[in-house]
Amino acid sequence: MWHGYCLVLLLLGAILMGRANSIAQQNSTKHVVCYHGTWSVYRPGLGKFSVENIDPFLCTHLIYAFLGIEETGQLRVIDAYLDLEDNAGRGNIKSFNALKLKNPVLKTLVAVGGWNEGSKRFSIVAGDPVKRAKFVDDVVRFLQRHGFDGLDLDWEYPDQRHSLQNEDRSNYITFLKELKEGLEPFGFMLSAAVGSAQFSAEISYDIPAIVPYLDLINVMAYDLHGPWDDVVGINAPLYAAASDASDSTGRKQQLNVDAIVKYWLLAGAPPEKLVLGVPFYGRAFTLTTAEGNQPGSPHIGKGIAGNYSREPGVLGYNELCELMQQEEWTQKWESEQQVPYAFRQRQWVGYEDARSLSLKAQYVMDHHLAGIMIWSLESDDFRGTCGQQSYPLLHEINRVLFGGKTPTGLTNESNEDKPNEEFCCPAGAPEGYVRDPENCSKFYFCNGGNTHSFDCPKGLSFDLNTNSCDYSGSVKC
Repeated sequence: MWHGYCLVLLLLGAILMGRANSIAQQNSTKHVVCYHGTWSVYRPGLGKFSVENIDPFLCTHLIYAFLGIEETGQLRVIDAYLDLEDNAGRGNIKSFNALKLKNPVLKTLVAVGGWNEGSKRFSIVAGDPVKRAKFVDDVVRFLQRHGFDGLDLDWEYPDQRHSLQNEDRSNYITFLKELKEGLEPFGFMLSAAVGSAQFSAEISYDIPAIVPYLDLINVMAYDLHGPWDDVVGINAPLYAAASDASDSTGRKQQLNVDAIVKYWLLAGAPPEKLVLGVPFYGRAFTLTTAEGNQPGSPHIGKGIAGNYSREPGVLGYNELCELMQQEEWTQKWESEQQVPYAFRQRQWVGYEDARSLSLKAQYVMDHHLAGIMIWSLESDDFRGTCGQQSYPLLHEINRVLFGGKTPTGLTNESNEDKPNEEFCCPAGAPEGYVRDPENCSKFYFCNGGNTHSFDCPKGLSFDLNTNSCDYSGSVKC
């Protein structure tokens, strides 16, 4: 009898547009904002990460990193062969946005900037009204052409790093204002990745002035310690170490998540817009001596490079957990800062694990923040090489923020993992959606014989005509 209702609905375009999107977003209590560093597709062996490796049900927002910015105000596609379909390109952007065909409330954004892009060109464009207008126009056209839901501005950082004038802080406000005015009529989002610690953030941002123009503020609360310090320290401590209090400048006391969040909140950032950024990688050092292995011990520089990221001083969680399986590392828990570290001979790394990220996610809950931002997906154990499941770090964040449900406010259950006793997609059925004949707020996605079960947010029903959730009164049930 059930198979009589399996009328598979082919998707013809983007789903959950307009007010249904807005309502679903409001019903999602927390956000999981996931950056994807697209260059990871070129990593060797098991480290190779492509769009096909992304689980679209574990994030509320996916951010495609990065595009660049020209001094003229034009957008710059950094890797045209990977990103675009032109000239027999790989069409990565198209595949990225097609993930929304699997998760009907997923948002995708494109990020412009990043550390390697620097600050100079942002400074030039932000200070020129003609170039700002060009940038806004280019952004809108790009988002429309490729099917993104918004822009993430990653200027690192106004009034710092090669800025050409001392007006970046005020120009940044104008830049955001004009971007918001250009994006809002089309329903596009605007978020920004921002510097974190007070002594840096107060140089770059007038926080109350930028808040009205941003939908989400992604605070990069990591890289708080690294090989640039005189002694070894942990990448993203949740709380300060007792020794930090002895710093006469007060800077060390600002280099922890708790101090960063409290600064941003007291400076005027509303908690419902503030997203806590966490790293899926650690900062590695080479110790001066093997015996000096406590946090605060001296070092001589960067630690070993990972097998996949191949950057000295950086170890993705997937790289580190594999090393720990192959070699004898000593793992320790720093109780004051609530984060782990590990060492082997003269190699030392401060990193994140499921326990520390669980504590950070609970911190987000306790302080009513908007959610968690991840840098970045490809550094999780996405293949499940080290444990019983793929994406162990991301799953742990979801567990705390959503109590085991998917982050979008929908319920995703696949018969790949758990048989669906109520409904089963016919074998060989093409991809598409079908509504439950007994419950109009419930629907299914059929994919290669697999059944994914969803529930519309409260008060909404699944509309067969639009393949989206809408007000129940507007849906013929």
